[in-house]
Amino acid sequence: MMRSLYSGVSGLKTHQTRMDVIGNNIANVNTVAYKSSSMTFSELMYQTTQSATGANAATGRAGINAKQIGLGVVGGAISANITTAGATQTTGNPFDIRITGDSFFVVSSGTENYFTRAGAFYVDGQGNLAMTTNGYTVMGWEEDPTAPGTIRKDTVTALKIMSAENMTSSPEATTQAYITGIIDKNSDGLISDKGQAINMVFYDNLGYSYTAKYAVTKYMMTERATEADMTTQMVRADGTPLYYNNVDDMNAAKAAGSNAGLKLVDNETGYPACYFPGEEFMVATPPGSTTYAPNTEKNRKGELPEGTYRLELTDILNSEGVSLKEVYGTTDLTSVVTIDGGTDNEIFLQYSTKGGEFQGYYQDYDYATQSGGALIPTDQMTDNKFNMTFKTAAHDNFSEEGIEVSMKTSTMYDNKGTSTVTAVYGDYDGNYAGRKLGEMSGVAIETNGKIWASYDNGTKKLLGQIAVATFANPSGLEKQGENLYSETQNSGAFDGIGVEVDADGGSMSTGVLEMSNVDLSSEFTEMITTQRGFQANSRIITVSDTLIEELVNLKR
Repeated sequence: MMRSLYSGVSGLKTHQTRMDVIGNNIANVNTVAYKSSSMTFSELMYQTTQSATGANAATGRAGINAKQIGLGVVGGAISANITTAGATQTTGNPFDIRITGDSFFVVSSGTENYFTRAGAFYVDGQGNLAMTTNGYTVMGWEEDPTAPGTIRKDTVTALKIMSAENMTSSPEATTQAYITGIIDKNSDGLISDKGQAINMVFYDNLGYSYTAKYAVTKYMMTERATEADMTTQMVRADGTPLYYNNVDDMNAAKAAGSNAGLKLVDNETGYPACYFPGEEFMVATPPGSTTYAPNTEKNRKGELPEGTYRLELTDILNSEGVSLKEVYGTTDLTSVVTIDGGTDNEIFLQYSTKGGEFQGYYQDYDYATQSGGALIPTDQMTDNKFNMTFKTAAHDNFSEEGIEVSMKTSTMYDNKGTSTVTAVYGDYDGNYAGRKLGEMSGVAIETNGKIWASYDNGTKKLLGQIAVATFANPSGLEKQGENLYSETQNSGAFDGIGVEVDADGGSMSTGVLEMSNVDLSSEFTEMITTQRGFQANSRIITVSDTLIEELVNLKR
């Protein structure tokens, strides 16, 4: 009877412990990422009153089982259901993170690392990503300083995502730009004296912005054909350039009324078409004749028929009475000029900025395709590009190479008299565009834990990556309260570095949290059975007490 009393007591104690576990589960039904626990019972011990015996062949008696009396129950194990995920709770807080898979966030108290599934985080006054409940900092990896945009996986450190240096994005100088759109040769801007206006904003390496003002105008052969322009396009048969080094003689001849200068001759018929005395442009009237008159309209469209022409020197006499033709000889002139009837497709581009060098560039559009992608190379523009350079003394915040401006994507078509040409800083992919000083405008956390900052100058910066820890036996972790776990010998050790969350197929989601995995229906059922077990064990004690009472009453 005394044994039954103590068995009943052990049953009461054990069921009370089980009720404590159930009560804790129900109490934490709304705790973020709480993992429910369950308790299993184990027999306490047995008193053997008679040991078992084996069969005796000699006597013919069978074996007898042992006689044992149990002495109660004890709690066998209390296990946390860590591997079962809780439901998802939407919060809308961008720093609330739900983690899937079997991994854990790594957080630090400053002296020791802990592990948690509760991703309710915030950013403190120093810019640290931390737990809202206790201020423990979230651990991860930093950006590799030698390879921007990549992570250097090393011993985890506190993620200071909103430190002073991360709140701004460094400015960048513009190094490339391009002019794109349609140039309609009949648009009002193009035929005006001021030309088609284009503005382009660009930056120096301190983030100061500037505006380059461009003017796109028609630039005719008449305006380009001075003796300096034309002679630099001519070479002798041996490849050496041919220059007029006796311009004074030409000007003197012009003043005396002599028709001196360069002569444009039809390459097939040999008929003269026009010539250039000094800076004045003369045309043959009618074309092919030997009578010349000044081209006062400065527009040779229609004046010259299509064809191939060569440049020749006219019979001008120098101060010594020798003609330039005899000095240089016409047979040495190997340059050939092709007139395709589309010379008004030739565009002159000029720009000027405060402190910048004034420069001009010729953009020749292919007459057949009208495409900027098939440009006729000029002596001032190479591969459809030119450089916008600056005076070093005034603008030492730009590179010496200046800004490379491309016209590759510009075209010339009939666009109903409207030119849509515009200037864009940066290359075709948006790189090398230059930036002002950027202020942080947002933070985003990717599913792999990488944290990116966005800035109002259009740039993004990798701030770090949240690391996670995995264990061979997650259930072996020891609960420390405040949604924290610590490693034990039976859980496996944390190596101090961690892994990426997707290493085991997991991911991170922002704006949501993992809820408790407590199942109230199961807990209530367990509570009922526990109550009945406690009730039954209490009956053991009362009945045993009654038996003892009857025994005591024998003396009456």
